[in-house]
Amino acid sequence: MPLSVSVSKPSPAPAPAPAGAGAPLPLAGAAGPLAGRRERMLLAAVAAALALMLFLVRGGLHPAAPLEQLARQSLDLPVALADGRPTLVEFYADWCEACRAMAPAMASLEQQHHGALDVVLLNVDNPRWQPELERYAVNGIPQLELFNASGDAVGRSLGARSRPELEALTAALLAETPLPQLAGVGSVSSLTGGAAAGSGPPVALAGPRSHG
Repeated sequence: MPLSVSVSKPSPAPAPAPAGAGAPLPLAGAAGPLAGRRERMLLAAVAAALALMLFLVRGGLHPAAPLEQLARQSLDLPVALADGRPTLVEFYADWCEACRAMAPAMASLEQQHHGALDVVLLNVDNPRWQPELERYAVNGIPQLELFNASGDAVGRSLGARSRPELEALTAALLAETPLPQLAGVGSVSSLTGGAAAGSGPPVALAGPRSHG
């Protein structure tokens, strides 16, 4: 009986896998590490720009107006009257347009004569200065009280003043000479003497919250 021999055919060897096989393939359009860093930098720049815009909207870069700046840096009245320098005191209010109009000239005088003249601002809306409002008979603003180097009251000015007028008043205080002949400006005989007796006509003002 003839023997049958079965010969098994060898299976073909599997083809080699391409390089990188088995690793997940990136999705089309996915950002790589460099693109991710760029996105973060862009987001940071946008956030910084928004923060700067908010800062500007809130007035963060606007310098203080001369009136507010001068008020913040002025000495307390008792200190100014005792330091051996002439003193110019202004009774003012934040809402007073005449006070705001005078503020640049007042600030300029303070800077020009810093160390020789004291400029003091007292807000009529601050209850702290109510005794001074009564003592100096403040009936309208702006009102200036003028003191010599010894702290003695020498004059009063009622109403708004131009830069040349303020310079003339300051020069008289520094030189210890009579005050200039201006309407609404005059000497005072005492701290409680009421209205100033000046060369000009009396200035009628409605009250400490009115303004010239």
